[in-house]
Amino acid sequence: MSDTSATHYVAPIPEGTVAVDAIKIADKPSNLWRDAWSDIRKRPMFWISLVIVLIVLLMAVWPTLFTQTPPNNNCQLSNSNGGPAAGHPLGFTFQGCDIYARTVWGARTSLSVGIIATLIGSIIGLVMGALAGFYGGWLDGVLSRVGDIFFSIPYILAAVVVMSVFAQYRNVFTLAFAIGGFAWASTARVVRAEVLRVRQADFVTASRALGKSRFGTLISHVIPNAIAPLLVITTLSLAAAIVAEATLSYLGVGLGSDTMSWGNDIGQAQASLRVAPMALIYPSIALTITVLAFIMLGELVRDALDPRARARR
Repeated sequence: MSDTSATHYVAPIPEGTVAVDAIKIADKPSNLWRDAWSDIRKRPMFWISLVIVLIVLLMAVWPTLFTQTPPNNNCQLSNSNGGPAAGHPLGFTFQGCDIYARTVWGARTSLSVGIIATLIGSIIGLVMGALAGFYGGWLDGVLSRVGDIFFSIPYILAAVVVMSVFAQYRNVFTLAFAIGGFAWASTARVVRAEVLRVRQADFVTASRALGKSRFGTLISHVIPNAIAPLLVITTLSLAAAIVAEATLSYLGVGLGSDTMSWGNDIGQAQASLRVAPMALIYPSIALTITVLAFIMLGELVRDALDPRARARR
């Protein structure tokens, strides 16, 4: 009977340290915000939108940086509907006011109303959506039905009614409350859906197991991890609030006619549209560019915070 055992050859191992494949580990752990920033900073439209937004914010905070011409105190009827002149690159309105100065100063009012209205709507929506999504039960039912009622009311129409009733109190805060007080329902829906997702996470269960109260868990763990969609919808809501202010001012139920805003300037310039269209076109361009910049910024942030959208690119 033949020997069936086989001789196995083993390669000699050289003396010294044997090198093995090493796995490179990143110096900093990855998270949602770091991945989003790494993605969004590579997109040119983000920087374009951000620069436009910063310029408009600077115009609102520091208008004298862009023009030294008083927007109202230097109006002369002799310049009525006049074209561009030295120191007045965009010409004059029907009242003889400098269009460029009014466009620059109008950014303050339009952005003030938009920012305050957005803050009001975001705070109400965050509170209503977080409580409804986290606690559930009868509280969810009540708050959701209240949200449905407000969602069914067009906030532009509601703001028209509010500003008509409080016509003697027309100011930035009244208009902001009229817009933001009826525009929170969509924010509450988004926050509620995100809180429903986050509250199933293991860290929420661990927090409750360690004895932390439900409200404490909501504040310290759930809301911080559900805030990303709120940031996106806040940016888009800001653009919508600016448009709402311009619409109400154009209709004559917004701020007073003596208040400088893009909506007021557009409304006042429509009477002389045929003979001097530039008085209407320039504030319309400023409004359009600002709104598009905020919308584009919100869309880019939403894509950057969505891992599936990043994977498809």
